[in-house]
Amino acid sequence: MYQSASSVILICPTGFGYDPETSATNAFQRQVEDKEVKRLAAEEFDGLLDALRNCGIGITVLDPVDRNAPNAVFPNNWFSTHDDGTAVIYPMHTPSRRVERDPDLKATLRREGFAVRQVIDLSAWEKKGLVLEGTGSLVLDRVKHHAYACFSPRTTETALNAWCDIMGYVPIAFTATMDGTLSGQHIYHTNVVMSIGTRFALVCLEALPYPAERLVVEEELARSGREVVPISLEQMHSYVGNMLELRGSLAAAASSETAKDSFLFLSERAFKVLKPFQRLALERHAHLMPVPIPTIETVGGGSVRCMLAEVFLDRSAPPVSAKKDPSKIP
Repeated sequence: MYQSASSVILICPTGFGYDPETSATNAFQRQVEDKEVKRLAAEEFDGLLDALRNCGIGITVLDPVDRNAPNAVFPNNWFSTHDDGTAVIYPMHTPSRRVERDPDLKATLRREGFAVRQVIDLSAWEKKGLVLEGTGSLVLDRVKHHAYACFSPRTTETALNAWCDIMGYVPIAFTATMDGTLSGQHIYHTNVVMSIGTRFALVCLEALPYPAERLVVEEELARSGREVVPISLEQMHSYVGNMLELRGSLAAAASSETAKDSFLFLSERAFKVLKPFQRLALERHAHLMPVPIPTIETVGGGSVRCMLAEVFLDRSAPPVSAKKDPSKIP
């Protein structure tokens, strides 16, 4: 079992733009009066593709189901894949994001050569007011089967617990706010607060206003055997928490003094605000791969990690174990 994937799915940003529906719960979004937003987003998207190819990461690029969807470039929020051959479709907070979901996801994944055995569709949970936006809401320790999640309008407690029951994970839930106070606005997605790699865990503990929750998160991450790398609130606001480790080819890392096949993708903005000790800590475990995506970050309110839907499906996956019926939960 791997913590990090060696292949990702990306969605072309054909309809990219500012979304007032999602901005109500995403304090990172900013409206920009620029007629070139779509073109700039497309160029930034292509730059990320080039960086992934250079590291030997497997890439699948899909067209959006709705070509006008402004947030389609962030596919990890509506589906995830798992190494038992399962794909999960998630309940989304806003109607503008629900149109991104592919109702024929199994057929799409199989067409692309992935051995998906079953799709668990949780989108009906929306009718009960339950929301869980994929690996935006969930930061997964796939080895220990721990699911870290901060509550927000996009991550409800009942949905989190039900998902963990279905998928066999232990929930580690907490509150996180933009200014680290109890009165602050809830951070919309957990993957802005933290990132878990194979041998490291990066987290903004300053965003957690409850000391007890802060202690639990820090201790669980340390107990997993990973080096814990703390970041500040200011750095979190520059998307330092929104990074993703992927496994690439050793050949792509041949020029490095340390032969690692782990690559840590983050935005150029996030890279520039890393402290020297943080950079050194992360470089012990992975090659840092900064990518410039200022338009997507500013207008879309998400960074590099949000653009990457990890693929843990094998080309010849074993039979899937029985899962609970999601229609009966909660």
